[in-house]
Amino acid sequence: MNCAISGEVPVEPVVSKKTGLLYEKRLIERHISVSSSLFSVSRFLSSKIMGNVQLLVNHTPLMTLIVKPKPLHTATIPGLLGAFQSEWDGLMLTIFSLEQQLHTARQELSHALYQHDAACRVISRLKKERDEARQLLSEAESQLPAAPEVAPANATLSNGKRADGAEQGPDAKKMRLGISTEVITELTDCNAALSQQRKKRQIPPTLASIDDLEKFTQLSSHPLHKTSKPGIFSVDILHSKDVIATGGIDTTAVLFDRPSGQILSTLTGHSKKVTSIKFVGDTDLVLTASSDKTVCIWGSSEDGNYACILTLKDHSAEVRAVTVHATNKYFVSASLDSTWCFYDMSSGLRLAQVADDSEKVDYTAAAFHPDGLILGTGTAQSIVKIWDVKSQANVAKFGGHTGEITSVSFSENGYFLAASALDGVRLWDLRKLKNFRTFEFPDANSVEFDHSGSYLGIAASDIRVFQTASVKAEWNPVKTLPDLSGTGKATCVKFGPDAKYVAVGSMDRNLRICGLPSDDSTEDSAQDS
Repeated sequence: MNCAISGEVPVEPVVSKKTGLLYEKRLIERHISVSSSLFSVSRFLSSKIMGNVQLLVNHTPLMTLIVKPKPLHTATIPGLLGAFQSEWDGLMLTIFSLEQQLHTARQELSHALYQHDAACRVISRLKKERDEARQLLSEAESQLPAAPEVAPANATLSNGKRADGAEQGPDAKKMRLGISTEVITELTDCNAALSQQRKKRQIPPTLASIDDLEKFTQLSSHPLHKTSKPGIFSVDILHSKDVIATGGIDTTAVLFDRPSGQILSTLTGHSKKVTSIKFVGDTDLVLTASSDKTVCIWGSSEDGNYACILTLKDHSAEVRAVTVHATNKYFVSASLDSTWCFYDMSSGLRLAQVADDSEKVDYTAAAFHPDGLILGTGTAQSIVKIWDVKSQANVAKFGGHTGEITSVSFSENGYFLAASALDGVRLWDLRKLKNFRTFEFPDANSVEFDHSGSYLGIAASDIRVFQTASVKAEWNPVKTLPDLSGTGKATCVKFGPDAKYVAVGSMDRNLRICGLPSDDSTEDSAQDS
């Protein structure tokens, strides 16, 4: 039994009658003496001896709670030290646990902040892409014209400009729609079909032999252009009809029927020299490019004459070349404004305008690969660039020339690329992207493979024909034809059907036909003007 105040065994215990608690008498007396002003000793305390216990009468309890007795081990100094050590150990364990929890909380907070920061960056990027996509969509919707159709020939003017209402947008520029997935699919399907056909294709038996080419001589000369501004820059041949097209310095293009020796139509509309001319497959469409920064699409009218259907003004500098895709639905123009454009043939819409951001180059020549998925371009900076048409990405570059690239031509098998420049002609193996042969002809103005890929023609100070071979075999010269124009500069060369003749343009106004004398007896009467 312990004192309810001190928690120790009382020496003189007293008991409260009211609460039944046990106290040390001296503590009660001291409390009464201290509180004598509030309590009367006679009134507060009346006691009688009960053995060794005194009863506390009329006592108001000093404590309402029982104080637990002190443990025995705290009664000694070693016991106290042990208690203190236990409390210290418990405190240290608690602190260690709190530090671990703090470390874990900090790691979780750091991870949460990192995730929040990453989420903010992703959200910011997605918002930017969304805004860009919305802007592009808005521009496309605002610029998309209503399904344009090729204007009929009778709706055009004789000077090659559009009829009233045919212009689209400011400065008559076409809307840039981009090469869609449908167009890419069409190009890919065409590539697959042509590649499959090429594997089974054989050299036609009607192809002119080497012996025939060795006997070639000039058969005729036709004055197609003006004497005031002589010079033919470009030639193309429509094999199915044996019609020859020429583009001249006199700003006109001429369609010439070779069998009859008659001019079918003279295309007028450009204000400066015609730098390139191409037939569109076996159709009645003709493309011309000019130094006046325009490209014209010409069509045959009911009376047989040709008139300008569309005039394209997307370039800001001289247009040097046009080339037609194998589908005959699309074409490319190359310009000195450092861009080339991909067009839809039927509408004249510019689907893409491509510039190389890595370097500034001026395009002087262009040609599609026979399969249609590769575009070769020549530049004024002596570089030949190869492009993936689907992605409009530059996939290869060929150097080594000095001077401007004047023309590029792919072989029919798709393995070789020939490029002419002021220092000569270089041949490239597209499978290994290597230059495997060089012909050094000063001022090589044009290079062309025939349709079968058996012969290569080069126009320079004269016209030379080579027999094609493999990479390792020798490309033997077959025939050298002198330039009879007197200018000393043949500007372009083109093989006729089955290489039966060669059409040559020079810096005079005459188109010259070279072939076997017996094949062109009807042209013997043609004379130089």
